[in-house]
Amino acid sequence: VQSMLFWLMGDASGAARPWPALVVLAAGLALLLPFARDLNVLARGEVSARALGVRVAGLRRGLYLLASLLTAAAVTLVGSVGFVGLIVPHLMRLALGNDQRLLLPAATLAGGILLTVADTAARTVIAPQQLPVGVLTALIGVPVFLFLLARHPR
Repeated sequence: VQSMLFWLMGDASGAARPWPALVVLAAGLALLLPFARDLNVLARGEVSARALGVRVAGLRRGLYLLASLLTAAAVTLVGSVGFVGLIVPHLMRLALGNDQRLLLPAATLAGGILLTVADTAARTVIAPQQLPVGVLTALIGVPVFLFLLARHPR
């Protein structure tokens, strides 16, 4: 029951063999990077993207499929760790701009760093007990997410 609860709230200690999931995640990033230009154009709007030759419907289907696969690989490995996928890309966009060629690898690395730091803190804050890593990412993520929402109230 404890391991199930920790997996539901996020726990990286159960990732005994992370290599298959890491290969899937790296392959997904490698598949996505060639479409960074199309994503930059799509950020300007669907009409503009179509006018510039981007196949919007195919790109969206491919992105949804790839995002589903990458999410499944990550959740299978460490459970449902909240807020990492919501906050990190937005923070990277604030820091680096909106160029997907730089933003995609930076968000990937920053998300991994945040998860590693949160997992290390979850193991040491109330040692010898361990907190689920999702608790710490939520404590970090909620204020940042509220800041981002307050910044753009639409």
